[in-house]
Amino acid sequence: MKKLKLMALLLAAGLSVSISTSANAEVGFLNYQKVLENYPAAQQAVKEIDAKGLELQQYMLEKEKQYKNLDTPLKKQNFESQTASELKTKQEALYKLRVDKETQIMTQVQNAAKSVMVAQKLDAILADQVIFVGGVDVTDLIIQKLKGQ
Repeated sequence: MKKLKLMALLLAAGLSVSISTSANAEVGFLNYQKVLENYPAAQQAVKEIDAKGLELQQYMLEKEKQYKNLDTPLKKQNFESQTASELKTKQEALYKLRVDKETQIMTQVQNAAKSVMVAQKLDAILADQVIFVGGVDVTDLIIQKLKGQ
């Protein structure tokens, strides 16, 4: 019986220690948009995606001019189906490029954030939209870390 009371007392003491430890959690937050605006690799990715989008627009203007020069309905129909196929391929390539670049940048930001989290002895880093009051702004530290890579 004494052992049971002793175990219950130790369990309660351990629980109260773990609760008080978690109450002092340090949380950091970052402004992801600011990170993207100040991270050269993200800016370069945006430029690449925009350039590919512009190429797609130029392609469409060129195809529109070619379409107007066709004289028979059969030629127009064949041209439309061929152009639609080519356009779909180009749109898919643009989408894949965008997803790949976003994933790459997100991974780099996450790795930098993890490094800052460990260095600053934080329990977590959240997006600034989630924080209402409190927390530590680590946005500039993450930007510095990314620029240093």
